[in-house]
Amino acid sequence: MEAKINVEYPVIDVFATGKNIERLRKEKGLKVKDIALFMGFLEPQAVYKWQQGKALPSLDNMFALSVLLEVPMEEILVRKSGDSLEKDKHLAA
Repeated sequence: MEAKINVEYPVIDVFATGKNIERLRKEKGLKVKDIALFMGFLEPQAVYKWQQGKALPSLDNMFALSVLLEVPMEEILVRKSGDSLEKDKHLAA
């Protein structure tokens, strides 16, 4: 007999995470250009895409971002709530 796991699979809310990155950046008094330079990017487009919820940083970039912003990665990422998960399931169907 198999044991059932009663935990919902966690999904990252890309849009809310982007807004969170923007908020944390502003709280630190940093500009998008500052983050791009810290990351070694030639252009700031990737940072703008993160903030707009169009993309997530890679794991390495997320770790570097957490060091720069002085917060754990868990404070940067926003988990989708049950309501938004249900809406996404209906949109995908």
